[in-house]
Amino acid sequence: MANGPVVVGVDGSRSSLDAVAVAAREARLRGVGLRVVHAFLWPVANVPLGPSPAGPPEGGLRNMAERLVAEAVEHARTAEPGVEVAGDLVTGEPLTVLEKQSRDAALVVVGSRGLGGFTGLLLGSTAVHLSAHARCPVLVVRGRPDPQGHVLLGVDGSPEGEAAVEFAFVEASLRGVDLVALRAWNNWTGPIGSPAEPLPLVYDVEMLRDEEERTMAEALSGWQAKYPDVTVHRRLVQAYTRPALIEAAEEAQLLVVGARGRGGFAGLLLGSVSQAVLHHAPCPVAVVRAPKARR
Repeated sequence: MANGPVVVGVDGSRSSLDAVAVAAREARLRGVGLRVVHAFLWPVANVPLGPSPAGPPEGGLRNMAERLVAEAVEHARTAEPGVEVAGDLVTGEPLTVLEKQSRDAALVVVGSRGLGGFTGLLLGSTAVHLSAHARCPVLVVRGRPDPQGHVLLGVDGSPEGEAAVEFAFVEASLRGVDLVALRAWNNWTGPIGSPAEPLPLVYDVEMLRDEEERTMAEALSGWQAKYPDVTVHRRLVQAYTRPALIEAAEEAQLLVVGARGRGGFAGLLLGSVSQAVLHHAPCPVAVVRAPKARR
């Protein structure tokens, strides 16, 4: 939901507090509220939630979780005093909680490492699940969370990737920075995901380059007119997608990719490209699904 709040998942880790600051900035830029959410798993496990009879009255799992949320809320208000911030302690498993929260959110923000309810959020299938099932874009805060550099867009040229293109233009406009649109291609397949996926060699390299330039132009067509304040730099590189994106992200403040695609981003959330970006990108990464896929 474009006008919904920004949601940030917290667990008390340093990484989640970094995510809170980024989420607060995103909320300010969009002119929406911020919802700080902690998934409280212990009630499901039927364990005691209150303080121990022999311990201090402020002890216990529920009090600890409430303090965690309060700390994150205060951190957000300190980072962005003008943003309306609400905290929410939600019973349930973290990914289920975040997926439900995403249904009326403009954006879900998470850290790249965590504790407690969000342990290992970006390890293995968990990251795939969140990015594949959230009903709105997911922003993973990793690398440099500070707002330096341009917005980097990975262009896949697919109809499903158009949502990522729009998101990248919006982010560049809100942040007041340039947009670099990158498309990687190779004369084995045109754009491909990794050296392990070769198809028959294309001998007419110039013709292939022209085709890739047309794909890039078509993907950006219309959006430059809609966002005239955004300066766009097109970067067509003859390279494999995974290292090309990671290298280019060294100078970016945000990397935006689609959740599904063809060509250079085929199987983005299923294979090596997604794992490389989510684990090795030197800046925050936004994964954007097509609206019809979110349903």
